[in-house]
Amino acid sequence: MSSDFFDKTGKILNSLDREPEIPEFIIENDDDESPRIETENTKTCGAKWLRRALKALAMALMVIAALFAYKAWDYYYNIGVPVSTSPGENIKKLQTEPIKESAEVVLSSDSILGVALDFYAIHGLRASIEFLEPDTADTSVFLYCRSADHQADGQYLGSLVVDGKERQNDCSRLGYMGMVANQMVIGISRSDKVKDYCVENGGCFFRQFVLVSNGVIPHRFFLHGKVERRAIGRKDNTLYYIATRHKETLWDFADALREYGFIDAIYITGGDDYGYYRTSDGERHDIGNIADYPHAKWKGIIPWLVFRRM
Repeated sequence: MSSDFFDKTGKILNSLDREPEIPEFIIENDDDESPRIETENTKTCGAKWLRRALKALAMALMVIAALFAYKAWDYYYNIGVPVSTSPGENIKKLQTEPIKESAEVVLSSDSILGVALDFYAIHGLRASIEFLEPDTADTSVFLYCRSADHQADGQYLGSLVVDGKERQNDCSRLGYMGMVANQMVIGISRSDKVKDYCVENGGCFFRQFVLVSNGVIPHRFFLHGKVERRAIGRKDNTLYYIATRHKETLWDFADALREYGFIDAIYITGGDDYGYYRTSDGERHDIGNIADYPHAKWKGIIPWLVFRRM
């Protein structure tokens, strides 16, 4: 019994003498980012998202471009009246040589819609803007009148260019007259293309109110009351200086010009100012009261529109 016991105990003791097994522990960290497996579905979803983002960006850019285009159109072209001649077409006219004809101003008179008018047709003359009022004895001058308005401090209203020098840049008035060398045009536009061409080529330019544009008068005018009125108008290819013989509202004046057949017409300030014109024989004819000559007030500031022999 005892030997078995010892044998068994010995075995037990021998087993106790063996080195114990060291357990292995695996620690998993849920915070560690597991490697991402990119599938075909993931790639497809990413591509779709990118295409949608690009389409949305393209649509937004198109809307912005359309908005800017509309604002530009509304500013330059939606001016309330149709336009007979574009700035580009008027520049082409300024680049061509005028028809050679005798220097003269031809007077005719008529009454339209109860408005009595004098028409001074301009032939064979070149126009410019000068700050010195012409002498009555200057036989090269066949007609002169006012052009752009100015304030009491001498600030000009509307763009003004004299001999290529820009004196004022203001396109609030849509009517204009451009002059380069022996050619001259009138037109209606907010664009500065004709003005810039006059600057680049040493010409003259001024802006005034619209009276008639492509045979249509504006819906409203900013000058009220009855006074003597003046204008520069175009009928066919001839320019006219036009004056009322009596005091008229601006609406009645413009409506009479439209009815008479003027395609375009722009306002000229100084309705009762003195001026003169010459016939083909060079004889001077007064417009207004010569007792008002010369204009002492605003001397050197008034921009005179002067028509001389070419």
